[in-house]
Amino acid sequence: MSVMNMNHEQFNNIVLNGSEPVLVEFWAPWCVYCRRIAPAMEKVADQNVGKLKVAQINIDDEPLLASKEQIEVIPTLVLYQNGQSLASIVAPESKARI
Repeated sequence: MSVMNMNHEQFNNIVLNGSEPVLVEFWAPWCVYCRRIAPAMEKVADQNVGKLKVAQINIDDEPLLASKEQIEVIPTLVLYQNGQSLASIVAPESKARI
């Protein structure tokens, strides 16, 4: 399974109205660090098939969603379950940290 690119509508349907855990990375294409951790995000997605969905939201495409979720620094990863934010991390330095 690969990392899903998610828009506002998908976020509402899958994250807010879903029950499965979803790890969402808020990122932007101009963010060098975001591009650097992309392979780690792919590995997390591949290693957690059936247990965890992994998604990305481009804050340039979805600025209102980023603002609503209070994203101030990218990359920010947020773990959601049952529509609730359980934990977040800003700029993780490794796959192990993710």
